Amino acid sequence: MLLGRQRLLLTLLDVVDRPVTHLDFQKLLFFYTREWQPTPRYDFVPYKFGAFSFTSYADKRRLIALGLLADDDQYWRLTEAGRAAAQQHGIERAQVTAFWKRYRHIRGEALLIEQYRRFPYYAARSEILEQLALDQETLARIEALRPKRGPAGLITLGYEGRSLDGFINELLRVGVTLLCDVRKNAISKKYGFSKATLINACMSMGIRYVHMPELGVPSDQRRRLSTAAELQALFAWYRHNVLASQQTALEQILRWIGTGERVALMCFERDPEQCHRHCIAEALQWRSGAVHF
Repeated sequence: MLLGRQRLLLTLLDVVDRPVTHLDFQKLLFFYTREWQPTPRYDFVPYKFGAFSFTSYADKRRLIALGLLADDDQYWRLTEAGRAAAQQHGIERAQVTAFWKRYRHIRGEALLIEQYRRFPYYAARSEILEQLALDQETLARIEALRPKRGPAGLITLGYEGRSLDGFINELLRVGVTLLCDVRKNAISKKYGFSKATLINACMSMGIRYVHMPELGVPSDQRRRLSTAAELQALFAWYRHNVLASQQTALEQILRWIGTGERVALMCFERDPEQCHRHCIAEALQWRSGAVHF
């Protein structure tokens, strides 16, 4: 069964009605989701050539596996089966058609400049700024929005309810330099949050990734938690049976902070009070009053 965002990819390609380069397709998808959708189906990060969606490429691989997109290193291109699926199961066709009428004559460098001019944040990590005919005002706005390395310290962040791209954007926004994954098992059914994919995404954004499974909660302890009292009992058990024996790991995190790293403790739950990472943060704060939270 196709997800709504995957059906959107098929519709957009069907309406465009020709193969689209990787660069152009990312920009068209960006403009459509930002300008024509109240709640964008895709998040984007500032990448080498402007706005980029890791999730859209995961969806592309899925659609290739289903035979709906061609396995093409240069273009996004529908197969015959993909075109049939777009016409039968596509979404928002009238809206996508109206969008394409506006953008059909803009492509390549002109499309890139349009994005950089109107959404300068997404040009903040661009490798080709000097090659584009951008005015000084736009360049100044891009520089002002460039993600900055944050001061040494500690934050905690959960990926619940976030896409990979949205999660990475949050790390960039608060200036994280090192993502410390404190899950026992760094795997997830949600795209982007298993270890290998997360490492690659972080590295491409200049963020270091470290997995510390020794600070995780054993999976058998997380089962059958249905009340606040049970959750608090888990945290008490965790402090006594895990954290008390992981002083080396805690000291390592403090050393990272001491050398100037801005560390994010990462787990699943959006609310830190529902996650064991708040216990780690409290332990670090207790050990070193100098840690900035």
